[in-house]
Amino acid sequence: MIANIQFTNNFSLHELLLTANRQFDEEQYNPPADVVENLRALAVNILQPLRDAVGSPIKVNSGYRCPSLNKAVKGSKTSQHMTGHAADIVDLTNGNELLFKKIIELNLPFDQIIDEFGFRWVHVSYDSKRNRKDILQARKDPQGKTVYIRPSL
Repeated sequence: MIANIQFTNNFSLHELLLTANRQFDEEQYNPPADVVENLRALAVNILQPLRDAVGSPIKVNSGYRCPSLNKAVKGSKTSQHMTGHAADIVDLTNGNELLFKKIIELNLPFDQIIDEFGFRWVHVSYDSKRNRKDILQARKDPQGKTVYIRPSL
């Protein structure tokens, strides 16, 4: 396992690598250097400023996903989780809708945020090479397929 790095006051490398899927330990916990740098940038530019603003812990449900883990969880083939640019987060104190709105309100330099299935969690990404400010909602269509819509804010 790669050595832990404390990226910010409240976020570390290991926190952004954790997964309950033990079969992926070696691949999952030894990410390439560019993934580590992307996770650091995500923590510095998005997660820590958001944590400071809400004033309560933010739990990372899913940060980096090695390619085989991403496939196992049926993640997108182009998922930003595989490059260390994204995290799925929750706020057990104030609720996930607050996180979503606070990211927008603070004008954080996000690439994408997604309200996942009625705020079950919030997907947020940061990419220093692009800053689309893409705001989406994930929903299931009648056939059970995930679709993404742009909310009216």
